[in-house]
Amino acid sequence: MSSQGENRPSQEGVVGRHVAKKRLLTSVQTRQQHIANIAQRHTNSPLTTLSHNMDMLWMYEAFARVRKDGALGVDNVSAEDYAQNLDANLADLLERAKSGRYRCPPTRRVEIPKNGNETRPINIPTFEDKVLQRAISMLIEPICETDFLDVSYGFRPKRSQHQALDALRMNLKEVDGGWVVDVDIRKYFDTIPHSQLNEILRLRVNDSVVTRLIEKWLCTGTLKDDGTVQERSEGTPQGGVISPMLSNIYLHHVLDQWFETDVRGALEGSAKMIRFADDMVAVFERLDEAHRFMNVLKKRFDKFGLKLHPEKTKMVDYIHPWKSRRKPETFDFLGFTHYWGKTKKGGYAIKKKTSSKKMRIGLKKMHEWCKRNRHKPMAWQHKKLCEKLQGHYGYYGITTNSESIGIFRHQSLRIWRYWLNRRSRKRDGMSWKRFSAILKGAYPVPYAHVVHKVNRNHQQCLDV
Repeated sequence: MSSQGENRPSQEGVVGRHVAKKRLLTSVQTRQQHIANIAQRHTNSPLTTLSHNMDMLWMYEAFARVRKDGALGVDNVSAEDYAQNLDANLADLLERAKSGRYRCPPTRRVEIPKNGNETRPINIPTFEDKVLQRAISMLIEPICETDFLDVSYGFRPKRSQHQALDALRMNLKEVDGGWVVDVDIRKYFDTIPHSQLNEILRLRVNDSVVTRLIEKWLCTGTLKDDGTVQERSEGTPQGGVISPMLSNIYLHHVLDQWFETDVRGALEGSAKMIRFADDMVAVFERLDEAHRFMNVLKKRFDKFGLKLHPEKTKMVDYIHPWKSRRKPETFDFLGFTHYWGKTKKGGYAIKKKTSSKKMRIGLKKMHEWCKRNRHKPMAWQHKKLCEKLQGHYGYYGITTNSESIGIFRHQSLRIWRYWLNRRSRKRDGMSWKRFSAILKGAYPVPYAHVVHKVNRNHQQCLDV
């Protein structure tokens, strides 16, 4: 028998690992479903016993769900380093978490570009901290999914930005555009009051192990460049695994429930809201009720320690051009500009295109990337560029946005050629004629194409 056959993994070994992984996932899903069933039966009471579900199988699944290529924390321990002694590490982590001996290490702060002028602080926890945060998120998620409303789409399983966009289109269509309140919460993740968040959390989760860990994560400091730790008295750490869920829990209580019960119940006209994380728009049939909502919303947010951005929160006249007899305004939501556009039959339809800000930021990033990697092999650049374009099509490639994604492709190719031309001392080392021949020959670049088609019968998007 050849040596190659001896080194090849056996069929029984591959099947065994597959079966073990399937049993592990099934065990976790079964317990999550059990938690969800209890939460459905006790909708107005907190669940006090959750942490007993956390065992080694639960921790293995939490480890599997954490990204392995993320940035390193203050201890510089990678996923590969942690996995070298995985059984002992997870067992020790589980014991410390349940006994109360776990101490949250400080996070490492990184500033990432938010737009052309601002940056967003990201707090990076250690890999072990990410695993524990994922384990606690897996406990809370079944309860949250029982409580969360359909108006919320951000950071939830089986929900996406495109479903939110399609739901918004349906809501706008029902009232022929209506009046849109574009809400922007000023520094939302950095201003959530800890005391009120903990009170809201305990309305549904009152397991001492879970609440104690969450309180520790909320108060975890950030390691500064000089070696000191900056304490945090408010806000949730962006970059943490648990942060999106906590922010959703807070806005569910402060905004979603309040809008569906108190606001809509007091209105005569139609009103709908769509929220993705801290991005929210509300569509009203009547102007007076939209104005009243804006006035009450400010008071509601003041009560819970939140502030509206005075410049970005605005009222938008989005009424159908034939009804208003004036040109309707536009608004941006989730990277798209929403506007009334002409149809082939001479009518009007609600359309979306890439917002000018997102287009400008995307091309600026492409310019910086091409400049930084211009000396790398052509084949490598081509592969990465195609991946970037496919990623852009994957999000912005919707039915009414063909022109914008075509412009993005064209401008990206111009940028790429420019920096390829700068690799040589020759004045025109990469002429347009040579560049066009390369694109038609060895290095073709995917054309702009629609990825998401609107399903007009359901509030979802279909991938094609």
